[in-house]
Amino acid sequence: MKKIIAELCQNHNGNFDLLKNMVAAAAQSGATHVKMQNIYADSLSFRPQFEEGLTQDGKVLSIKRPFRNEYERLKNLEVTLSQTSEFIEICHKNDVIPLTTCFTRDLVDPLYDIGFKTIKVASYDCASYQLIRELSDKFEEIIISTGATYDDEIKLTAEILKDKKFSFLHCVTLYPTALSDLNLNRIKWLKQFTNEVGFSDHSKPSETGLIASKAALTFGSDIIERHFTILPPDQTRDGPVSVNPKELKDLVDFSKLDPTDMLECLKNEYNHIDSLMGLSNRDLTHEELLNRDYYRGRFASHRDKNIQKNESMIFNWEETRFNDN
Repeated sequence: MKKIIAELCQNHNGNFDLLKNMVAAAAQSGATHVKMQNIYADSLSFRPQFEEGLTQDGKVLSIKRPFRNEYERLKNLEVTLSQTSEFIEICHKNDVIPLTTCFTRDLVDPLYDIGFKTIKVASYDCASYQLIRELSDKFEEIIISTGATYDDEIKLTAEILKDKKFSFLHCVTLYPTALSDLNLNRIKWLKQFTNEVGFSDHSKPSETGLIASKAALTFGSDIIERHFTILPPDQTRDGPVSVNPKELKDLVDFSKLDPTDMLECLKNEYNHIDSLMGLSNRDLTHEELLNRDYYRGRFASHRDKNIQKNESMIFNWEETRFNDN
């Protein structure tokens, strides 16, 4: 049975009642897992280079993402740990597996303690080896996105987790992801490290439908993660790359077909399947490298609550264990 993860991301707009309704809608559409994100504004790191960004000779060298604007935006989207505990209960009542993304090392113990068994690691932390180690000490299963990550980093993460149950998700960190950028051959490459490999899909449903996810399933993906919304696409930040309940149900129904029927259905829907496959080993694009530069280190754990002093923060890759400080 394929795993279909409905990623609620920030589509709840900070409204917990809306988030609860999203869980029910995802379950009714047939999702096997429902995932939220535990993001807290006080974990946002202040890095001066992103206040104004940097452009040289017309080429962007560093994106502009002012700290204060981002802090205030994230503050309005927070879901408390108490609400997260309720989210887990609601998932169980709806017969779906609850997931969340652990963005900082100071959340490893709290997220484990409230009942998560499986944990998600975001693309930009695939190479945060210390975070990976601390999660592997606690959780039964780890699902790791691999977007904007170098091959040698993926190999080392797989080595760290060789005795654990873990999955890799192929992911392209372009939002939205064009069909020509999918490089679905990456799924086969990732299968050398773990028996279960999936695809985190950031394509735009209004333009390309479910082609990307369906192709990934057809060519060996065991897991599909898709952003999910019950609001119109223009009412949330992630809405344009999110599927609605009907689209999620269509994807779930497709995932239950046998491989031969999948391929036939995909061919009937899209005439250029070969163009989706791309490379199994590829160079990251300039835009992906810009995203890596910003998002890797975006969040960190605090030794104190002075949010604008990075010397008080512990980043996810630092070898010192958080609990030792």
